[in-house]
Amino acid sequence: MSSFGSSFVNSSGENGKTGKVYLVGAGPGDPGLITVKGLSCIQKADVIIYDYLASPTLLKYVSPDADAIYVGKKGGDHTLSQDGINALIVEKAKTGATVTRLKGGDPYIFGRGGEEAEVLVENNIPFEVVPGVTSAVAAPAYAGIPLTHRDFTSTLAFITGHEDPAKEESSIHWEHLAKGIGTLVFFMGVKNLPNIVARLTENSMAEDTPVALVRWGTTTEQVTVSGTLENIVERVRAAGMKAPAIIVVGKVVGLRERLGWFEHRPLLGKRIIVTRAREQASDLVEKLTDLGAHCIECPTIKVVPPNDWSLLDEAIRNLADYDWIVFTSVNGVRFFFDRLFETGFDARAFGGLRTAAIGPATAGRLFDFGIRTDIIPETFRAESVVAAFEKEEIAGKKVLLPRAAEARPVLPVELRKMGAAVDEIITYHTDPDTSGRETLLRELEAGRVDLVTFTSSSTVRNFKSLLPEDEDLAGLMKGVTVACIGPITAETAQELGFDVHLVAKTYTIDGLCSEINQYFQKD
Repeated sequence: MSSFGSSFVNSSGENGKTGKVYLVGAGPGDPGLITVKGLSCIQKADVIIYDYLASPTLLKYVSPDADAIYVGKKGGDHTLSQDGINALIVEKAKTGATVTRLKGGDPYIFGRGGEEAEVLVENNIPFEVVPGVTSAVAAPAYAGIPLTHRDFTSTLAFITGHEDPAKEESSIHWEHLAKGIGTLVFFMGVKNLPNIVARLTENSMAEDTPVALVRWGTTTEQVTVSGTLENIVERVRAAGMKAPAIIVVGKVVGLRERLGWFEHRPLLGKRIIVTRAREQASDLVEKLTDLGAHCIECPTIKVVPPNDWSLLDEAIRNLADYDWIVFTSVNGVRFFFDRLFETGFDARAFGGLRTAAIGPATAGRLFDFGIRTDIIPETFRAESVVAAFEKEEIAGKKVLLPRAAEARPVLPVELRKMGAAVDEIITYHTDPDTSGRETLLRELEAGRVDLVTFTSSSTVRNFKSLLPEDEDLAGLMKGVTVACIGPITAETAQELGFDVHLVAKTYTIDGLCSEINQYFQKD
């Protein structure tokens, strides 16, 4: 790691201080490959300057107070020239800001990070380099190609694929590459593939040498085309492969058939809309992504606290008066305990209070606070809680039910029929979220959506509200599979005119993902 610190005579900004710049490698596309230090630099930055190949998912870690600036650099179509980027980094650092320059792959491997560092040195601006996982290593690994292997080669070279074929004299020593290096990895060389093949074969590399091109390596859009020097140009042309792609040449490519793993994932390439509230979507997104899906987060609801806490505060002060407390969702647990702590109480306030929870996720969240639930219904519906209470002496008991304002009335109605005194307290609201509307409509209108997930009736209703009223629903949803977490959600979807294709047998995120996986395996 390179750094410049207090030895500089700093060019101060308005606040008398020069900021610091972090040249951070964002990795090859899979956001999970960001380094721990790289993620820290994103989180603490005042200014993020990022380019085309840095995963957009990483931007969710940017502070809401930070200035995020996109500078392009997409295959010749640059939002800002390299000189412009250099000037921008310097300008922001001289205001005293902490600047994170987020670059795809590794900053110092064909990332022009060295040029940016030189400009920082010239301007007496302190910086650090945070290496990233280069696509030259990661894309082949995800395609099942080890770049070195004891049985094949111990030599490896990284080469730019951008060199102009019209140059009178190449700066690349093709003869040495063709004869002296076991594995060759070319960056961004799709357009120059015919020239690369010609140069290698002209310098005596065998035409049957295996070759593979990996496009969008490590992402859910990864595609690999393989062949030999003799036929790879035609195969790539037939596949319509375009940049960005890594080219791997060498015998190790032959291991791909045995060692390939990433492209065998069951949902690879499926584009799935996740409508869950943003703060709750990560679990579903992570599980679907692990199966290979490309998740598009378009939250249709946001979970917010009630306008007035007074009723819940009173219930919390009088917890000892209750016999039971029933939680119907993870959100109910979260908001209840947040308020419990805010008002100066803790889990000891539960005392001899008995608890019930709908679903293992709700019970698990409750256990996070040290409370083990007494009742978990056999199925994850309010009706099942009622059935579970039939085994209890509930008549004359006082029940606290903290839940959403929009919750179904079944549970309190039935518990009262059984003789319980029920205090139903609004603990949170689910409000419409329109932030993803533009993305949602763009994806649907372009026919780029394979499946939409609904995890509650409110997600369905608000999804429908985001669609244009004059739009043909069947036409907009043509070819789109609708997946619901349970029968209540499915009923709502059908009432609103959606064709429901699958409903989870177990009304959990795991159950929903399992059903989606099985559904696409039938194709």
